[in-house]
Amino acid sequence: MRLEQKIEVDVPREAAWELIRDPSNYPRLMAGITRFEAEGDHDAEPGLGSRYSMRMHVGSADVGGLVEVVEYDEPGDLAWTNVTGIDQRGRWRLRENDDGTTTVRLRVQYGAPGGLLAAVAERLSAPTVSGHLRGSLENLKRELEGAGSVTDDLKRGPLEAVTYNLASLGVLIQSGIVKPIRPDRLLGVATALVRWGRSPAAGYLSGVARYPNRISIVDELGSLTFRDVNERTNRLAASLSDAGIGEGDGVAIMARNHRYFIEATVAVSKLGADSLYMNTAFSGPQLAEVADREKPKAIIYDEEFGELIGDAGKRRKRFVAWTDSDDPADPTLEDLIADGDPTDPVPPEREGRAVILTSGTTGTPKGASRGNTESLDPAVSFLSKIPLRAEQPAHIAAPLFHSWGFAHFTIGLFLGSTYVLRRKFEPEQALAEVSRHRCHSLAVVPVMMQRILELPEETRRKYDLSSLKVVAASGSALSGDMAIRWMDEFGDNLYNLYGSTEVAWASIATPADMRVSPGTAGKPPRGTVVKLFDENGREVLTGETGRIFVGNEMLFEGYTGGGSKDEIEGLMATGDVGRFDESGRLFVEGRDDEMIVSGGENVFPKEVEDLLSRHGGVADVAAIGVEDEKFGQRLRAFVVAEGSKKPSEDDLKGHVKKNLAGYKVPREIVFLDELPRNATGKVLKRELAEMEVDDASRK
Repeated sequence: MRLEQKIEVDVPREAAWELIRDPSNYPRLMAGITRFEAEGDHDAEPGLGSRYSMRMHVGSADVGGLVEVVEYDEPGDLAWTNVTGIDQRGRWRLRENDDGTTTVRLRVQYGAPGGLLAAVAERLSAPTVSGHLRGSLENLKRELEGAGSVTDDLKRGPLEAVTYNLASLGVLIQSGIVKPIRPDRLLGVATALVRWGRSPAAGYLSGVARYPNRISIVDELGSLTFRDVNERTNRLAASLSDAGIGEGDGVAIMARNHRYFIEATVAVSKLGADSLYMNTAFSGPQLAEVADREKPKAIIYDEEFGELIGDAGKRRKRFVAWTDSDDPADPTLEDLIADGDPTDPVPPEREGRAVILTSGTTGTPKGASRGNTESLDPAVSFLSKIPLRAEQPAHIAAPLFHSWGFAHFTIGLFLGSTYVLRRKFEPEQALAEVSRHRCHSLAVVPVMMQRILELPEETRRKYDLSSLKVVAASGSALSGDMAIRWMDEFGDNLYNLYGSTEVAWASIATPADMRVSPGTAGKPPRGTVVKLFDENGREVLTGETGRIFVGNEMLFEGYTGGGSKDEIEGLMATGDVGRFDESGRLFVEGRDDEMIVSGGENVFPKEVEDLLSRHGGVADVAAIGVEDEKFGQRLRAFVVAEGSKKPSEDDLKGHVKKNLAGYKVPREIVFLDELPRNATGKVLKRELAEMEVDDASRK
């Protein structure tokens, strides 16, 4: 098995070579290496033919032997291979860049006797070795540049590694993922992992091995077992292959929450193709623009979106997922499933990728590409804060095409969850589904919580929600007031995740966090680093506001149209600003591009929004910056009144002035019947900025 990682260091190649040329430096540089001692004449210069006694961690084992340097081409290449012990080879490669920096590549290759058990061992140890390579390069960067990096916080020595792995095992045991299993089923799971990696295809193939007859999906059409879904997606993959879809091709999926969304995702994964998830709230021109940029070979869509995808679907293969009529314009997935071969397909050479579109609240949506994770660490990180349990029903009300709903789909593959799905969210129906199927968890965006809380009390009380232990919220800002209202009504089962499409998660607030500090985004989970930097790239002090940067294994690989997010020390920007309190809890204060300067003072709209939302006469609120001849910029607030309690503009301005500095008072307040929002509940502020405002709307 061969694994490779690379990094850029801001030093000339010769400087990097001075550190790499001597393998005796490797124990302090290379994560997992415990010894690299010269044999024979210890004072001899490193070079071609020099030998070293080497020991390293592979999985849980400490292995090694005698290695010899077999390539030594200064200042660019050094390679070694084992003379005794395990079959292991390594290589450093340094290449100069035009800007004076150096690209350093580190490759490790090792082998083992053939057979399934060896293949299983390789698959399971690969994430550990890959992590060691990355950590080694980060250590090298830190030593060469004299600056901290993400591995300062994530790096673990032998004792810390043991403690970390034991804690990980504890999380997996507590969640029910790790438990006794019949040997034949264990072999089936291992085989699926070896052949299919950690793709959605692997999730269902291993699920069939573990619990073939358990219910996997419940939707308006009925229920499907893991065996059903696996066979149906085999058939669908075969038919899509016959239609010309293969490895590396893109398939756009524009569907609501139902079986065909999941089946299309799994079938595309079985082909090694890439899934592009279209937002069901996008307009026709937006869809066409995305399709033109991403160039999917086919589009799978719910029949209700037939007219919208007109331009996006031109010169592409088209298939209908959910049908509303007896005569859809294109072949249906059910037709393809009926005609396809039910046998397991041959595993592709490459694993398919998922492309999630950003919400597009301030411009054209971008495609964020993400491969499958190399280890279980992201799942452990998630489950260490949000106590989901294996083999339990989970109602995913959040849109599956969005990163939050999709996260619950992927974590459900690890857990063997039963997905309870409905195409459209209705607040009372959501409570009914939780009650009917005894759901352990409910995945929502905050606007869904708001709509549930707006139901009459007698309606909310009709349903038995005693099975509901986790309400997981994300996708848009959750106010402290709403969090407290929810927990007072439904118990302390609320978990709020803050993150973005690009970084996955940054922090998670537990019920205890929100009880103590309403409005907090919580603390970073294990395996995640969050730091705040000022405009000059310096880390800010506790209590000070800074740009939020995140490091974890789930960072996206870049936008499909080119470009990425800003990075500092290996951490990626979320696009927000925030502060840490003395207890290490994060508070998100708004978008870094939403801050306005009014009369020389910095103002973040979110602070004003949060304050106005606590006024008894306000049901919903958003604030934006607009141009002002005198002050440069000023705040304009848009308010939805609470029932018949409509306050006056002066009342609300007075409320802000009483609680915040005078320069934070909105110069004008516009009353609306509702705020424009996208499918995940985020306010479309570009529409507010384009809105014509007259005096009548301010009264």
